[in-house]
Amino acid sequence: MRPIVAVVGRPNVGKSTFFNRVAGKRISIVEDTPGVTRDRIYADAEWCGHYFTLIDTGGIELKSEDIMWKHIRAQAELAMDIADVILFMVDGKAGIISDDYDVADYLRMSKKPVVLAVNKLDTGKMDAIYDFYALGLGDPIGISAEQSLNLGDLLDAVCAHFPMNEETVEEEELKIAVVGKPNAGKSSLVNKILGYDRVIVSDIAGTTRDAVDTPFEADGKKYRIVDTAGIRRKNKVVEDVEYYSVVRSIEAIRRADVVAVVLDASEPISEQDIKICGLVHESSKPSVIVVNKWDKIEKDTFTREGYVATLDEELKFMSYYQPLFISALTGKRVPNVLTALNKVYENASRKIPTGILNDVMQDAMSVNEPPNYNGKKLRVYYTTQTMTNPPTFTLFVNDETIMHFSYKRYLENALRKAFEFEGTPIRIRIRNKNSEEIN
Repeated sequence: MRPIVAVVGRPNVGKSTFFNRVAGKRISIVEDTPGVTRDRIYADAEWCGHYFTLIDTGGIELKSEDIMWKHIRAQAELAMDIADVILFMVDGKAGIISDDYDVADYLRMSKKPVVLAVNKLDTGKMDAIYDFYALGLGDPIGISAEQSLNLGDLLDAVCAHFPMNEETVEEEELKIAVVGKPNAGKSSLVNKILGYDRVIVSDIAGTTRDAVDTPFEADGKKYRIVDTAGIRRKNKVVEDVEYYSVVRSIEAIRRADVVAVVLDASEPISEQDIKICGLVHESSKPSVIVVNKWDKIEKDTFTREGYVATLDEELKFMSYYQPLFISALTGKRVPNVLTALNKVYENASRKIPTGILNDVMQDAMSVNEPPNYNGKKLRVYYTTQTMTNPPTFTLFVNDETIMHFSYKRYLENALRKAFEFEGTPIRIRIRNKNSEEIN
């Protein structure tokens, strides 16, 4: 396992800026608004041959009784529980305050190694660190996360606490993105799959603002699940915070192996639900349509059939979709979610032997011969599978310009009928036998 470093401190001391600098990309939101980082945000990082996982936490407000601050504090506590090293960040520009003493006392109770970073100190202002010796956490290290000043010294101090011979080999894991509109139950589903409260669950839409990564194991298999912020319609995204939440959700889809699209059964299927499915389809990711809150609606013999009929109509562009009806609240059918995600990923990874593939294509063309266009007959010489994830097939023909989209769709349907490609898009590319490949 990689060592884990939890970055903690009061709100607005620059934890997220430091996190993004070390991670090498903008993962955690950076805003002047306290409480923007609410859940634990993970990123893998490396320094001088040391590989570790960095966790950005929400600001710790020990004295606040606000319910959201209590949730944030609980998430920070979980991060510290699993951490090998705690990086305590304070604000050197504001100077030491009473809350810093409280947090320092709190951290000492963890019995974990603590490295004290005094942030927001520009060149020539490092003398301000001396006040922070009073916290009793050893030598403070002055940095400027914004200017990347002294970050190397700080990381050296952090890495000095790592266990010897830490594991540096990347382990294979299935990356799952959980996406959907705000308040569809994504976080509840993630927590139920994990078996504990990994992310904050609230009736307030937009509670999850970051894309939250969590590695876990189930039945001997490794996974990494990403709970994303709800994707809103563009005209609803009025805050910079929400804009970056949407960007990270789209990025989570892009880097996922498989996607769970969560719909709220208690509400009609909306245009935004369809657009989110479209994002997944355009990213060529295998997916499962998870219809959540199925326990909240009145049902009869035809309720499920009617819902599927609506999905069939609205998701014509992804006719391969696989629906699963669950209740994250009660846990009903939640165990089936991982099973379904594994299955559609297996389908997307399937490699068809060339001989069998060409037999199927020849049979399809015998039933429905390639059409003639302008007196010229389309000839398909042979077919080969050139990629997986998604399954991609290249057809070598005499003239790609006479391959009509309707016949291409017919051949795609023949492939789906012959092989198990439920839950995954497939691509068919056309190539002249003696020319370049085209789509």
